[in-house]
Amino acid sequence: MARTKEFDPDAALRSALELFWRRGYEATSMTDLVEHLGVGRASIYATFGNKHELYLKALDHYQQARNPQLLRELSQPGPALPAVRAVVRRFATEATTEGRRLSGCFVTNTAAELAPHDTAAARRVEHNWDHLETLLHSALVRAQAQGELPADRNPLTLARMLLVLMQGLRVVGKASADPARVQDAAEQALTLLD
Repeated sequence: MARTKEFDPDAALRSALELFWRRGYEATSMTDLVEHLGVGRASIYATFGNKHELYLKALDHYQQARNPQLLRELSQPGPALPAVRAVVRRFATEATTEGRRLSGCFVTNTAAELAPHDTAAARRVEHNWDHLETLLHSALVRAQAQGELPADRNPLTLARMLLVLMQGLRVVGKASADPARVQDAAEQALTLLD
């Protein structure tokens, strides 16, 4: 008869995500995970695999939780440009809000820490960025079709610029205590949509 798990794997995954997000991959040891999750090392390995596999599962969980919110925001009926502006401004606000500022974005953190030398992490980061770029591009195409965005603007290049800006907002917001730097950059970029 199979033994039942003595912990909730979903809660443990969320807890691991929180620890990785706060400390980063390299600064988090298996001992840290055992202590933080309150789960034995053997149970972590049996359920999630090694530390790297657990990190990737935490990254997948983060993306699955965040992506539907962005989809809802950017695909709502009606004018599209206000939704695009709201998403960019939300990213800027999150990047400068105490408590949230220092942790940054888990995807952006992964891009900076692991993507240059970890192909599995890099694939996930690229997938996330592709998804965000597609959502922004679709909203901008809709905005152009509805007459909100001038006809001479390229929705794809604008979507790419906004993606890079939004990721940069997260990096600068995490490292700078000056919220105006992030807020001013976001507002200046949004003038390109006028």
